[in-house]
Amino acid sequence: MADVFYIKRNDTSPALEYTLSPAVDLTGATVRFHMKDSSGAIKVDAAATIKTANPGVVQYDFTAADTDTEGTFTAEFEVTYGDGSIETFPNDGYITVVIKADLA
Repeated sequence: MADVFYIKRNDTSPALEYTLSPAVDLTGATVRFHMKDSSGAIKVDAAATIKTANPGVVQYDFTAADTDTEGTFTAEFEVTYGDGSIETFPNDGYITVVIKADLA
């Protein structure tokens, strides 16, 4: 089943927190967050935060520019380990990010 995250247009909170599965050790790693719209255009390509190195829990803090357009987006976290190898999560699909219209 796909992971779905909801946020309102122009909101910067809450952050998207994601536990990597299968569990990995992020000691010495860096993480990026990628999000694209339904046409495939990249909306976000930015550094993410490692909340817990082992087991790997990551977080992306949205900016107002990230959420200025309502719609459904696909997203993923890309980990670059200390040895230079790269792994993307989730590796069997995507995180769905739904940006809903706000009332004002």
